[in-house]
Amino acid sequence: MKENNLNEKVWQLMKKIPRGRVTTYGMIGRKLRTKAYRAVGQACKKNPYAPHVPCHRIVESNGKVGNYSGRGGVARKIELLKKEGIKVKDKRVENFEKVLYKF
Repeated sequence: MKENNLNEKVWQLMKKIPRGRVTTYGMIGRKLRTKAYRAVGQACKKNPYAPHVPCHRIVESNGKVGNYSGRGGVARKIELLKKEGIKVKDKRVENFEKVLYKF
């Protein structure tokens, strides 16, 4: 899968994540039938539509918030998640399984 094509597919999937929910890089990769999880992360990093295409809703599979390349960095990602009702403590999503969105 070419990078631009993968990026577009990742951005389309990110639009489907409901407000107040999160998903993981791995879940997006599995939905796209690829193990290129790092490429999914790179697509998030390159997201030109943030925050309207909500890359801030993508977290690590262990519930850690992970990185955010948008203005304000990780602190801004946490702020956006909290505005949507997601509780974050010590850079980790609380009640992770409860707010996890599965495609």
